[in-house]
Amino acid sequence: MSLSIILIILMAALLHAVWNAIVKTAADRTTTLGLVALGQVIPAAVMVVLLPLPTAQSFVYILLSTVVHFGYFFMLGKAYQHGDLSVVYPIARGIVPALVSLWAIVLVGEVLPWQAWGGIALIGLGIQLSSWRALRSGVGRSALLFAVGTGVCISIYSVVDGIGVRLSGNTLSYWAWGALLHVFVAGFIGIRKRATLTELPVRTWVIGLLGGLVSMTAYGLVLYAKNFAPLGAVSALRETSVIFAALIGFIFLREGYWMRRLGAAGLMAAGVALIGLAV
Repeated sequence: MSLSIILIILMAALLHAVWNAIVKTAADRTTTLGLVALGQVIPAAVMVVLLPLPTAQSFVYILLSTVVHFGYFFMLGKAYQHGDLSVVYPIARGIVPALVSLWAIVLVGEVLPWQAWGGIALIGLGIQLSSWRALRSGVGRSALLFAVGTGVCISIYSVVDGIGVRLSGNTLSYWAWGALLHVFVAGFIGIRKRATLTELPVRTWVIGLLGGLVSMTAYGLVLYAKNFAPLGAVSALRETSVIFAALIGFIFLREGYWMRRLGAAGLMAAGVALIGLAV
């Protein structure tokens, strides 16, 4: 894997951590998620007018990804009802790289070398270490089930989009149509929260919509990288967003202990190096 692709994925991971920090600090996370989805729909609507259509074959994957994203938002919301962010998030994200790698073996025949699997293991270990204190306090059955369900959904849409973007003939078009269909997520949340939308301060609207732009940019970078690197490796590098989020939490939100998070960052950096050298 080239250094430029690694840097692109790490930039996507950093941007992913930024928009998750936006949601985390919001007073109403569900409404903010809806605004984040809307923040993707607005620029995507312009892009689909200007860009050529992706291939008809890839539209199947765009629609399937949209359906799985609904499952993802449902599972994530339920997980946060039953467990704290610091517990749910590392479980959900930590299982994704291994699952994506397994799906990629079964569906597209991408077999990673053992060195890459070692890197995936180090990244997964770093994710768990970053929230070790919260995980030690215990995980309820419902929180665990919904967190695992969230991770499964992430792994499925990661592979679906990885296959779809390769068939699309145009990464930008696939990216735009996938973002545009977030209109269903935004609409669903908007209907549920319609009584309070008019009372939201302007600052909340602005932050949510900007979060959508950041989220859309992050996923666009990941889609681009999937054209040039194995899906499991891309997923593993993307999950470094967890340590970026942990560092943001420590520096800006005064959360956690720096020694544990520095150790987690070191493990994940070693995992990134192993994957980069292996593929």
